[in-house]
Amino acid sequence: MHSYARKAAAAAIAAGRQGKFWEIHEKLFANQRELSDAKVEAIAQEIGLNMEQFNRDLKDPAIASLIDRDINNGRQANVQGTPTIFVSGKLVNQRSLQGFQQAIEAKLKEKK
Repeated sequence: MHSYARKAAAAAIAAGRQGKFWEIHEKLFANQRELSDAKVEAIAQEIGLNMEQFNRDLKDPAIASLIDRDINNGRQANVQGTPTIFVSGKLVNQRSLQGFQQAIEAKLKEKK
């Protein structure tokens, strides 16, 4: 997890409360190497967020709790990074098209 991942997640959830999750998600991802508090604030302003609400939501314990839950769920599922792919609950270690196809085909064969 990169050093700004948690704050970026909080920003995305906060923006989502204003119906702008995907707008901020795209911009955060595109700028992931330059993320800072100032950059996130600039992005939030650029996409037209209500900054008072956004800043209040960034500090909301419910958002922090949601992020903690997701991190813990990921650890329990042995998620080491993103993207992580599961097919019917089984971790796909070979993250290529061929690896996905093999995992799906193996699962389909089990069902026959």
